[in-house]
Amino acid sequence: MSSGKSPRRRAREFAIQGLYQWQVGGQDEAAIQVQAEGVAGFDKADNALYARLLTEARQHAEALKLDLAPHIDRLWEEVSPIERCILLLGACELKLHPETPYRVIINEAIELAKTFGGTDGHKFVNGVLDKLAAVLRPDEPRTR
Repeated sequence: MSSGKSPRRRAREFAIQGLYQWQVGGQDEAAIQVQAEGVAGFDKADNALYARLLTEARQHAEALKLDLAPHIDRLWEEVSPIERCILLLGACELKLHPETPYRVIINEAIELAKTFGGTDGHKFVNGVLDKLAAVLRPDEPRTR
């Protein structure tokens, strides 16, 4: 984790890593927490946001996948594991955190995909979450 990142960005980065450990490695939240606490920079993350997002994304994963499915052009299993984690996190924030503007959520997801995902993964994440935001937040102003 490089310096200059906001505590909220760091929280999202750790949440993505935790979701990855859960999805790919089958780890539970306690094991994920122990691992995260041992990583440099964890003390600079917004720990409350990290814990809330990790818990909510895991608890609501099935419902979030159903929300995302109409906007994904392939089977969920065919989406790369890291992009699945980023989409779950973004969908979680869009659905459960109306206090955060959708543009902030999508921008954060794009940055996470650029950092952790494949070459064009950020474009895929952007397209899916933009469509989901239009459904989940139809009254939020659409500005570009």
